[in-house]
Amino acid sequence: MRSLLALLIVTLAVAALCCCEKDPKEPSGSLSADSIKIKKEVANAFVKRQKRSSLYERYFEYYKNPMEQMHERCENYPPCDYLSDQIGFSLAYNRFFGRY
Repeated sequence: MRSLLALLIVTLAVAALCCCEKDPKEPSGSLSADSIKIKKEVANAFVKRQKRSSLYERYFEYYKNPMEQMHERCENYPPCDYLSDQIGFSLAYNRFFGRY
């Protein structure tokens, strides 16, 4: 039993030494910045920018709807934000800011 345990420990020690050995191709052990960079054309091949299709979409990027404005107003006021987690947004907003 002891010989089996000793053999297992020796095997694990050798495996750890083999796994922790540095790569002979890379003497520094770290990647250089040149090997990470890719050309702009290659990057654009798989990262596409979403283009805007209409004025309607551009309008809603800049202007928020009234319900979203009310949610932000409630989130910026800590008592309303806490109460909205407990009883819901509409009841909390009505309590602190009146009817919407």
